[in-house]
Order: sequence, then C-alpha cells, then structure tokens
Amino acid sequence: MRSRHRIAGLLATFAIVLGACSGSATPSPSASAASQPSAATQPSAAAAQPSANAAPVTLNWWHITTDAVGKADFQAIADAYTAAHPNVKINVTVLDNEAFKAKLAATAPDSYPDLFQSWGGGTMAAQADAGLLKDITSDISSWKDTINPAALGIYSYKDKQYGVPWDMGMMGVWYNKDEFSKAGISGPPATWDDFLADIQKLKAAGVAPYAISGKDKWPSMHLWSYLLLRYGGADAMQQMIQSGNWNTDACTKAGQAVQALNALNPYQAGYKSATYPNEAAAVGNGKSAMELMGQWAPAVQKDQSANKQGLGDKLGWFPFPTVAGGAGAATDAIGGGNGIAVSKNAPPEAVDFLKFFVSTDNANKLNTDNIALSPVVGTNGSIKDPNLQAVLAGRDQSKFIQLYLDQATPPSVGAVVNDATVALFLGQSDPAKVCQTLTDAAANP
Repeated sequence: MRSRHRIAGLLATFAIVLGACSGSATPSPSASAASQPSAATQPSAAAAQPSANAAPVTLNWWHITTDAVGKADFQAIADAYTAAHPNVKINVTVLDNEAFKAKLAATAPDSYPDLFQSWGGGTMAAQADAGLLKDITSDISSWKDTINPAALGIYSYKDKQYGVPWDMGMMGVWYNKDEFSKAGISGPPATWDDFLADIQKLKAAGVAPYAISGKDKWPSMHLWSYLLLRYGGADAMQQMIQSGNWNTDACTKAGQAVQALNALNPYQAGYKSATYPNEAAAVGNGKSAMELMGQWAPAVQKDQSANKQGLGDKLGWFPFPTVAGGAGAATDAIGGGNGIAVSKNAPPEAVDFLKFFVSTDNANKLNTDNIALSPVVGTNGSIKDPNLQAVLAGRDQSKFIQLYLDQATPPSVGAVVNDATVALFLGQSDPAKVCQTLTDAAANP
C-alpha cells in the first residue's frame, strides 16, 4: 500500500510497517500487537524433506516487517525451515519500507535477493517485464489451491505467477450502528441508490453521513475506484489498467456517481482540508456515520477518538454497494496486503520455503499475533476480532480482488490517480477530465 497506510498504522500501533504508492505493507489488522514475540510453529508436512546428500544452498530474503512481534515470527519461521533443511541457510535482511525500496532499486538484476517483499501490482509487473522475476506457476501448482484464489491473483501477471501473498484484506464501509438506527435505517444499503437514500436520512437525523479526507486524497480515490469496478467489472478494470485507456463508459459513470454523491453535501465539516486522522476521528467520535476504509480502520478510529475507545460494538461493516446496470459482481472487491516475490535466479529451495511459510500452522501464528489477515484457506478461525471476521467473510466471497489502483497501475498512473480523483470530490474536476487525465498519464510514463 502507500504512505497513507504508514500513517494509519503508526497512529494505531506505533509499530507497524506500512507503505507507499510504488509498494508498501498493509497495516496490522489490530490496534494492538501481540504482547510478546514467540516462536513459530515447527515445520509440518508442507515442507519438503531434504535428501541425505543435499548440496548447500543460501537464500537471501528481504522483508519489511520491522515490529518486534512480526520480526521475531519471521525469523522463527526461517529458523524452523533451516532446522528441517540443514543444507539451507537463510540470510534475513529486515528493512523499513523506504529503505527497502531504495536498496532494491540500487541492486543489480543479478544480485536481487531470492525472496523479497512485494505488493503485486504495477511495480511487480514492471519487474516481471524487466526479467527480474521467476515464473513459479508450475512450481506452486500442487499447493496453490491452499491460498485464496483472488488474493493469489494479485501476484499473477500475464497468466504467470511471480509471488505468493501471506496477508490480504479488503476495503469496505465502516458505519455507526447507532446513527443508522436513529436515522431509521434498518440495515446496511446493498445498492448505490439505497446508499444515497440513506445519506439523506442520516443528514436529516443530524449527523454527517460520510467522512473523507480531502487533503490526504487517497480515501476518496478508493470510493471512485469501487464505483469504477462496480460499473465496469473485473475484466474492464484490468483492461483499463493494462491498456492505459481510461476513456471508457465505466470511468465516466463512476465520476457521475461521485457527482451525485457530492450533490447531497454528505461530508463532514472541513473535509476539504481534512487528513486521514481527521477522517478517522470523525467516525470514532460519532460525528460522521460512515467511511470507506480497509481493515485497519477500527484501530485508527479508536486511536484518534477523544476517549481512545472508538465506537466499540456500535461499529459495523458492509461491502461496497452495487450499482444499477453495472457489470461488476457484488462480491468483487478492492484490497491489498503483503506477499513475497521470487527473483529470476532463485533456487528451487526458495519456492519450497514459500510453501512452508504459507503453511496452515505459520499462517495461524501470524493471524494470532496480529501480523496478517492470512489468505491461507482454513485459517480464518485464528482471527477473533468480530470486525475483522466481517472483513474476512467479504474477502472470502470475492472471486476477484482489485489491488488499490494507485498501486495496481504503472507508476506513471499511480502518481496521478489520487490527484485526479480527489478533484472530483472537491468540485474541481469532472468525469471526462478524470478519465482523460489518467489516459494521458498512461501514455506519458
């Protein structure tokens, strides 16, 4: 994810590595880290058994999980693997997000680490096009079905797999149940028309219906992105990203839907100059009824609330509404997380270690320690927080997860998408201009 998630996580836990447009880590799904680091589980049958005369192998692994619990868990997983594979040595390099990106950019292609942090998307695609990554499609064929297919797809490019996710969340609407009840709203809206109708009910009840950050830009971009996905569907979304042509009917309709929302004046006071912490505080303090945000939202709302408690059990979650006549499925999602990419010269042991890393035992450990929302099938039970369970339920229903657009697109577009879309919410642009701006950015990398 991007720098915004660094802010979100630091505000929530002061111990979570987050990211930037060209790549970053998803915030921890909880406001609190596990109390103490503890050893990862021992290797299971998921790890291949070494041969008696296996040749020595050294794997270089760079990751950005710098908080104490996550760092200890990652090292324990590496130690457990090498204990079962004495011919393998794993050199672990831990870097913060910006240092990682700078170090990787300065590394010669033949010196790339065997395994390294990845968020998929435009940066991974550029690495694949440059011949820096290894096609592991056939290598993981026997165990790929142990991972949520929509999450796995984020690390696929041109039908080739270049990495594996170990953490995956999704965007959804967080809402104040009490304010909905006061406004006479019986349940979350399933359609965009219902959403707009509820906006008016909430205004009439005396609460700002929807919180956004006009200054930090990216929160409003996600709402526009969801509308784009709902109108166009997964195939159209991928076509726009890959072709660079955003002058589409779906893009226009997404912008028009934003204008319809703007016409209701639904946002909190001062939204044009609000930062993301301001947005989270508006919801956490009960001043705004909704925000569209990722799985880290409850933690940041709590941290930014006046009483440091947030909404507690008054907080609910629902998936983004459908739109009339849209080609997108109701279960299509926008989300992101963390994964590990494999470099072109990595030995077979690198992929075998990945298999072990995403084994059920290790995935459950990372879930329990609030390091991940694991996409490994069968591990949801190790997440106990009811809000995160709601996110997981939505994620697992998704057949398609679109990576955040400012990360999924090539760098030339990712740097523009936030500016172009926030201008819609600020009344400074129009749908056609947004679509043309993105098309121009893609044409001039």
